[in-house]
Amino acid sequence: MGFDRNFQPSQIVCLEHEGTCLYTEVIQIVESRQLCWVRPLMLATFPLPADRVPLSPALYDLRQGADLVWPLSLFRTTLDTEVIPLLAQLQASKAQSDGCQQAHLQLSHFVRQVWQAHQTLF
Repeated sequence: MGFDRNFQPSQIVCLEHEGTCLYTEVIQIVESRQLCWVRPLMLATFPLPADRVPLSPALYDLRQGADLVWPLSLFRTTLDTEVIPLLAQLQASKAQSDGCQQAHLQLSHFVRQVWQAHQTLF
């Protein structure tokens, strides 16, 4: 994906796929296997309507979920200006507060899509 992957523990990184971003906190880098152990924070789906004007993302709170270990090459660094507004919106709205179940269903669907698109990395 062409981004610097010199990640540090506690850094927030992103895995993007088809208009959806999984924001995660780095727990550890497994350099020998080129894997990244991350703790999901939120899933943001950015709908792009027909008039190409971006809408506010749908946010799903994943802070109570399980960690992931994924190929390092799938992640990119994030900027504070990208993440802080989303975290503030997540906290203010209790994003998609219909429960953890919906958030984890969205994450499961996202994980499946990414895996299917990048099977050679696994």
